[in-house]
Amino acid sequence: MKKKLFITRKFPAHIVEPLKENYDIKQWEEEEIVIPREKLLAAVADCEVLWVTIADQVDEELLLHAPNLKLVTNLAVGYNNIDVKALRKRGIMATNTPGVLTNTTADLVWGLLLATARRIPESERYLREGKWKSWYPMQLVGKDVSGSTIGIIGMGRIGQAVARRAKGFDMKILYNNRRRRHEAEEMYGFQYVSLEDLLKQSDFVVIMTPFNNDTVGLIGAEKLALMKDDAVLINASRGGIIDENALYDTLKNGKLWAAGLDVFEQEPIALDHPLLTLPNVVALPHIGSASLQTRTAMLMLNVKELTAYGQGKAVTNRID
Repeated sequence: MKKKLFITRKFPAHIVEPLKENYDIKQWEEEEIVIPREKLLAAVADCEVLWVTIADQVDEELLLHAPNLKLVTNLAVGYNNIDVKALRKRGIMATNTPGVLTNTTADLVWGLLLATARRIPESERYLREGKWKSWYPMQLVGKDVSGSTIGIIGMGRIGQAVARRAKGFDMKILYNNRRRRHEAEEMYGFQYVSLEDLLKQSDFVVIMTPFNNDTVGLIGAEKLALMKDDAVLINASRGGIIDENALYDTLKNGKLWAAGLDVFEQEPIALDHPLLTLPNVVALPHIGSASLQTRTAMLMLNVKELTAYGQGKAVTNRID
């Protein structure tokens, strides 16, 4: 008898089709629109396997509506949308997509960093709005990246990939992490420092730490006050790590050069959010892993796990 699988988003047909051999599949038939909560709760009533995106909250409420659930497959490497403790308590497995999006996300971090430092989106708006009337010496001047100091908060796979790219810009590389990366220090010259020293010394601060109870609100008014007035703050990890109100106040008061943000506390971010009123904020719609090759690889990694479970085999990439 086939296992019942519910998919919370419309994925490409050629990705889903092979799963029909092992699963009775139902799927939310919208690609761009998140499934409404009440429809999701109704859909999980009889499913054994649930395939979700980061927009779907798998929490106590959902689990109460899903008595037959045995596996949750998450189309992301981060899993702050999943209550892992609640799943563990019920013996439900969960998987994610580590590894395959490392380089793509690191590339995006660098695109965001360069765009922020050199005021690229602001300059394009300047041109398109017809403000470019002549050339003058201090016109849209930005910050040099080469030879500066970068501080990376969170030295996991993506953090290390960001740091390796920084070597090509002749940057001094500081990092803070729950545990030292001695091998990377020896191989690349990365320097471990306290979070406070990292914030004080860095020209560019890049947040790459996971979102959890220890990192929620990690960068608030107190931490922002430690940073240089001409520093740049980049976040391509998860929203909620930065106190957005404190960041707005800091930028508004000229106590930071700029911020580049791919993630926000509430996504999509409201168009009337104060941060979007500031010209020195570069804001992106959570596109860290958004290359065709990487998104396809993420989907296929999920398919691999789902196929294994459907065939009664062990799954890998389990969230512990």
